[in-house]
Amino acid sequence: MVILANATSKSSDLTSTVGYDSIIQHLNDGRKNCKEFEDFLKERAVIEEKYGKELINLSKKKPCGQTELNTLKRSLDAFKQQIDNVGQGHIQLAQTLREEAKKMEDFREKQKLHRKKIELIMEAIHKNRNLQYKKTMEAKRLYEQRCRDKDEAEQAVHRNANLVTQKQQEKLFLKLAQTKSSLEDSDRNYQQSITSLEKIREEWQKEHIKACEFFETQECERISYFRNALWLHVNQLSQSCVQNDEKYEEIRKSLEMCSIEKDIEFFVNLRKTGSSAPAPVAYENYYNAQRNATPVRSPASVPISRRGPLPTPTSGPGDPDYATIDGYSLIHH
Repeated sequence: MVILANATSKSSDLTSTVGYDSIIQHLNDGRKNCKEFEDFLKERAVIEEKYGKELINLSKKKPCGQTELNTLKRSLDAFKQQIDNVGQGHIQLAQTLREEAKKMEDFREKQKLHRKKIELIMEAIHKNRNLQYKKTMEAKRLYEQRCRDKDEAEQAVHRNANLVTQKQQEKLFLKLAQTKSSLEDSDRNYQQSITSLEKIREEWQKEHIKACEFFETQECERISYFRNALWLHVNQLSQSCVQNDEKYEEIRKSLEMCSIEKDIEFFVNLRKTGSSAPAPVAYENYYNAQRNATPVRSPASVPISRRGPLPTPTSGPGDPDYATIDGYSLIHH
């Protein structure tokens, strides 16, 4: 795979690192993205753990139909137990998320370590290449200057061929000879610099391609790992939902066993006070009640006396007549 190498080899500037820097920036961004997902998993773990603990605390401390009886009581007990189990499941999920975050961290650091070795090699090659390029450009500048010096010396000889003395001509030829010698030295030095630079360029290009292939392989691994980690995370969330629904299903099964008739019957048997209803309350007339309430005097006991009973009075001539009717006495005159 040389996609990255081809994408970063279009610059005509030998010392340019724009393409390489773009690759490194992309890799750094990818590492940052992995770190962000790692932090996401850690924060989600905190949320899951907190939620799980609160559910457990709720199921244990919050009353929920605590005075219910019989089958509904058993359903409520199952409800609270399963809510506790759901809370435990969220705590376990939190631990799983922390483990996945640790795996992501290990993968990220492993890639960083391997990539660092390649980056150090490329930094050294870039430094050597740039240094040689700088020397070559200096040798070129000097070579071009020597060419201009030689041209000027030749022009001076031709201009002054018939205008100067023999001694002055000798000086002009001597100067021309010196500029030719300097030109030859600078030309040789320039060519040697070009040769050295080409070797360094070839070495750099070779290592650049190898580095790009390594970076491309690493980026493929990172994307694949990131994708699989995200996929696994979603599966874990789905599994948690399925497990929670299984716990809720246990509650539903318990509720299906709940019997209204049995609960009513259980309460009646537990709290019944007897099998006979109270007698009806009769109407009582106030006045009859008062009359019936008048105490009846018992006949006075006849004291024992030596005297006999009193005779019944009789009316004499000219006396009023006495008569009694139902306890009432009448006097007739």
